[in-house]
Amino acid sequence: MQQKIQPVALALLLACSGMALAAPNKKAAAPKAEAKAPAVTEIEFSHQLNKTNAERLAALVDRFNSQQKDVQIKLVRAEANGKPTQLNLATTDTVANFIANPSAFKPLYQLLKETREKLPASDFSADLLVGASKNKLAALPVAFSTPVLFYNKRMFRQAGLNPDQPPRTWHEMQEVAGTLSDKGVACPYTSSWPVWVHIDNVSSVSGVPVADKKGELGFNGLMQVKHVAMLATWYKARYFHTFGRGNEADQHFHDGECAMLTSDSWAHSYLREAPGVELGVAPLPYHDDAYGGPRNTLAAGASIWVGGGFKPQEYKAVAKFVRFVLAPDTQMDLARVGGFLPLTDSARKAIKSKLLKDEEQVLDVAYASLKGKGAEQPLRVSTLEPVRIIVDEELEQVWADKKPAKAALDTAVSRGNAVLSAKPALKKAVSF
Repeated sequence: MQQKIQPVALALLLACSGMALAAPNKKAAAPKAEAKAPAVTEIEFSHQLNKTNAERLAALVDRFNSQQKDVQIKLVRAEANGKPTQLNLATTDTVANFIANPSAFKPLYQLLKETREKLPASDFSADLLVGASKNKLAALPVAFSTPVLFYNKRMFRQAGLNPDQPPRTWHEMQEVAGTLSDKGVACPYTSSWPVWVHIDNVSSVSGVPVADKKGELGFNGLMQVKHVAMLATWYKARYFHTFGRGNEADQHFHDGECAMLTSDSWAHSYLREAPGVELGVAPLPYHDDAYGGPRNTLAAGASIWVGGGFKPQEYKAVAKFVRFVLAPDTQMDLARVGGFLPLTDSARKAIKSKLLKDEEQVLDVAYASLKGKGAEQPLRVSTLEPVRIIVDEELEQVWADKKPAKAALDTAVSRGNAVLSAKPALKKAVSF
């Protein structure tokens, strides 16, 4: 059988034949100079994440770097009061500092205009427009989520409750919690992020503000006082349990101790694998006597801010990363691995058919919860860290039966406004 010559070998043979047939007195052609490798633009991406979350961010950055020849991103730790790098990650507890110092950053809409990248803000949910004014994005929202109600269908079934009918209102929550307690469930309900869920989002769903247009805090209205007082009675009755100011309650639900949990929708990616938990998800309950009916929940999470004063070539590199983050495959990874909301409607539609049934359900619930008028005022009490700490302290006084709800919220508002008055930059962020 005649041996088949591989293309590479054939090319080498033809090259050799050409050299043999050439006139001996002709000089061989000089080899062409090798093409120069493209210059690499290095971009720094600063963050303040813990080890676990930093590793997740590093995986995203490594994937981007592997696809590039002329751009490489390097993760660095953010320095206190340091100059912003080209890319800067703001988390929910630090975003107020970013908003308060706009001159240190280049607005995202301006960057995209200069680099001729198109990003229609109209494709974003109203509550995903971080620091947006007239649909102009100041920063790129990433890793966003909104509070939902998680419940253990198995515990519902064991208590004689319909696992396919979760409570819709806070009144129904009380009835369900009472039934669970009567059936021996030691922890009928718990909540992560108390200020985010029970001040920011309950206020939003009820259609009441947490501050006025001048930036004066005011989350001590009738509806907010009524809600906290209700939780206080639940706490005394052992219907409601607290485990901390962050997401500590997630673990107790995960371990099968609690039957219901209010937490961010992204927690689904962790809770769905919990042994012994048949996970159900529903919208955050609402007060059925709120004027105008239930409104929308809020979304929050990390956002990427672009530092000011860098070279055009660096901004072109930054724009490439923005495009990468918004690509449907990246959005799907963020949704599946991290449980985060796809940022645009187009990305959501593109990845919907690729999601698992439970993943699709939690995203549908989250998006349905966000539908509404949107945030009329961008302030989140939970994003103002010194104020959030004050509110947590006052809520804990209520749970310990040391203060009634109204006195605690009145004190929290008074103390919070005093902090804002003493910190002009933080005050500026409130009225942004």
